Amino acid sequence: MLIRPTRRQLIALAGAALCTGTARAQGPALLTGARPVETLEGRAFASHWRVTLPSGSFGDGLRAGLEQLLVQVDRQMSPWRSDSEISRFNTGHGETAVSPGVTRVARAALDIARSSAGAFDPTVGPLVARWGFGRISGSGAGNWEGLSADEDVLVKRDPGLTMDLCGIAKGYALDLMAAHLLESGHPDFLIDLGGELKSAGTHPEGRDWRVAIEDPRPSVEGAFAGLRLPSGLSVATSGLRAQSYGLAGHRYGHIIDPRTARPAEGATASVSVLDPSAMAADGWATALVAAGVSGPEIARRNGIAALFLIETGEGLRVETIGGFDRHMM
Repeated sequence: MLIRPTRRQLIALAGAALCTGTARAQGPALLTGARPVETLEGRAFASHWRVTLPSGSFGDGLRAGLEQLLVQVDRQMSPWRSDSEISRFNTGHGETAVSPGVTRVARAALDIARSSAGAFDPTVGPLVARWGFGRISGSGAGNWEGLSADEDVLVKRDPGLTMDLCGIAKGYALDLMAAHLLESGHPDFLIDLGGELKSAGTHPEGRDWRVAIEDPRPSVEGAFAGLRLPSGLSVATSGLRAQSYGLAGHRYGHIIDPRTARPAEGATASVSVLDPSAMAADGWATALVAAGVSGPEIARRNGIAALFLIETGEGLRVETIGGFDRHMM
């Protein structure tokens, strides 16, 4: 489906439940060495995906298998699709039968909402749409405690409540891609799904995979820092650069602060999170940006490995928590 955006909707891309992150694969580091690498690329969730493996690793059917996984997640959790499972729940009343994947992601979203004291709130979809970044409509925004997920059903206490899994479902899809590659006999790879990354094994040179954290300032191009991504780790970055618009001298981002019902504001330019689960990294990166000045304390309380890039009048201040700095180059 093609959308003709208004000025306030220039960043809201069609067909996507999932938000674009700002970590990037570090090209020169991936393309050098005694054993070259090769990549497989495609489009999903109105974004780009890339799998990097040692040269000669690709076999017949690998692309088809990955694309099938991504289509499945889109059909389950995209609020841009009227026929998705999450859209059926949002337009329904009470209980809606869903697949196990949706239940798993919904439970993870509600767990992060609870642990972040509501900074991550999967009911803010109507507010996201109000500010020009989504299409979910409803009247119960800001009440995540009114949602629950059982084995095969999502439940809402108020018929006006909706669930937006935008801030976590892309990480779930990344975990599925990694599991598929491992099950297909590929022990060494780096996956980039819309700027969120997950590694396994090692680079052909025998070292950890290397990626880069993009500078979050709109006026600055390029990487802010390099990052080593050991086997099994994922990194997700949330911030205002990837999805935002300027209007009347003010910049509005896609991450909503549930306390104010407005796009998150403040000095936090971006947050990157490391975790073995890409789904957890995705959700927590969103939560810690939405939390604003409370983000670092929430990260410490929950044992999150995070990098906060905080704008000052003289540049960016760096705050690392939970051992994130040990991976920086």
